[in-house]
Amino acid sequence: MESSASPVRPRSRRPTYLLALIAVLLLAYGAWRWLGPQSARPSAGPPPVPASTVRVASETVPIARIGVGTVMTVASVTVHTRIDGQLDRVDFREGQDIKAGQVLARIDPRTFQAQLEQVVAQKAKDDAQLANARADLKRYGDLIKEDAISAQTLDTQRALVGQLQAALKSDDAQIHFAQVQLDFTTIAAPIGGRIGARLVDPGNIVHAADANGLLVINQIDPIAVQFTLPEGSFQAVNNALRGSHEPLQVQAIDRDTREVLATGKLVLLNNQIDTATGTISLKAQFANAEHRLWPGQSVDARVVLGVRADALTVPQAVVQRSQAGFFAYVVGPDDKVRVQPIEVADTTDGKATIVKGLAAGDRVVVDGQYRLTPGARIAESRKSDAPATVAGAKP
Repeated sequence: MESSASPVRPRSRRPTYLLALIAVLLLAYGAWRWLGPQSARPSAGPPPVPASTVRVASETVPIARIGVGTVMTVASVTVHTRIDGQLDRVDFREGQDIKAGQVLARIDPRTFQAQLEQVVAQKAKDDAQLANARADLKRYGDLIKEDAISAQTLDTQRALVGQLQAALKSDDAQIHFAQVQLDFTTIAAPIGGRIGARLVDPGNIVHAADANGLLVINQIDPIAVQFTLPEGSFQAVNNALRGSHEPLQVQAIDRDTREVLATGKLVLLNNQIDTATGTISLKAQFANAEHRLWPGQSVDARVVLGVRADALTVPQAVVQRSQAGFFAYVVGPDDKVRVQPIEVADTTDGKATIVKGLAAGDRVVVDGQYRLTPGARIAESRKSDAPATVAGAKP
């Protein structure tokens, strides 16, 4: 008997594929919904640039000019002997500070003492002869009244008295000369100052014609600084001198540390401009009790010509230079910077005086400019070494 059952058909897999496709589409849609809005958000822009800022200050500042100078002695003397002789001893130490009139050295005085004694003896001899001649003249005066002698004898005796009187005057001159020569055996300091190296040792024969001398004395208190300014500064300095009843103040500044070493006064504005260099020479004098200035030292000399009231000042680091001139980065209320061209009148003691381009209270960048561009936003970094406002600024 044949079976009547039909064969079993295999189950279709299409619904399974459809379900998997739907699941993938749903996942893709969910990912798009999750990630799509964030990637479409606008960019927040570059991060702010760290920078330090200060406020433009208003204050009274000095008007000054600065030139390169060299410290020089007010006086320098090479001490020579004024007579020939043997250097007996020296009474100074190398590098010693001395006063004017202090004994420095002595020359063997015996020869000059003997010469003085000789002329003193000659005077005594002439004085005795004069006394005898005067006595004879008196006797001849009595005898002439009695016609015991001739008038010629009396005149001859009178002439002899006059001759001996002149001899005494010559003797006095010789004594004075010998005394001066003897005094020259003691060598004293003509000025006060500091002694350099000893040029001759005791025991040597020294001569007045010796070129090098015995020692050199440099006067270093007070001391001077000679410096130059550009030709264009002449009128400003000249006008300041004419308008001031006191000497102009000058500061000597260390070229490395910028420390003010001494404050003195201007004593010379040279009487001509050097056409070869286009500069004019000036000299200032300083008290130097602490010897902070030394001959030959290079310093900056700052001469103060007056003061400028209500001047706008910023730390020198604020001022930047470009091909177009000076500028500063000014910070707006939104912390964005802009480039502001400025004009600088003077730079003194780390401050720049601004005559155009800024106003009192403006916020300017003092550190971090190298990373800035116009329109950049800044973030205040650690406190700058420069003050928030320049000392002496008005509130």
